[in-house]
Amino acid sequence: MSTLTRFRKQKNDFFRSSPESPIGERAGFEKLDYYDEDRAFALELEIQPGDGSEVRIQTSDGQERVYTREALVSFEVDGKDVSLTLYGTDHGDGYFLPFRDATSGKETYGAGRYLDIHPQGGGYVTIDFNLAYNPYCAYNDAYSCPLPPGENWLQVPIRAGEKDYRK
Repeated sequence: MSTLTRFRKQKNDFFRSSPESPIGERAGFEKLDYYDEDRAFALELEIQPGDGSEVRIQTSDGQERVYTREALVSFEVDGKDVSLTLYGTDHGDGYFLPFRDATSGKETYGAGRYLDIHPQGGGYVTIDFNLAYNPYCAYNDAYSCPLPPGENWLQVPIRAGEKDYRK
């Protein structure tokens, strides 16, 4: 069993059985839906320093949260150059990456998906879109989730990671 397959199985088990699961009605829950693993979406990228400016990110319940622009990564998808902003986290040991792409609202959750990025040193990060996940508000309206800001809306499809949750 691959590391990704094991991770997905553990997440399904947690969502199905934990009282802390965001799934409100777990009785009929079987599993989340994912794209097949695609190693082309596991990218080792050089990070460019962000300007440290604050950005106010709206949440799914009309609130806002303040993040700082810590880093920027650029890469190519389907022959198109794209870039994403990495935001500082409250616990300071990595980056928060909320994003939308051309699959949002069609194949994946309409409000976007997230990645938790951990620096690997030497000015590089690994961004593995196979680990892209839905925010808890995709499963339950009781949660307040940051919505990806426009600077992280990609016009290309990222067909990797978690798909939209169908209740």
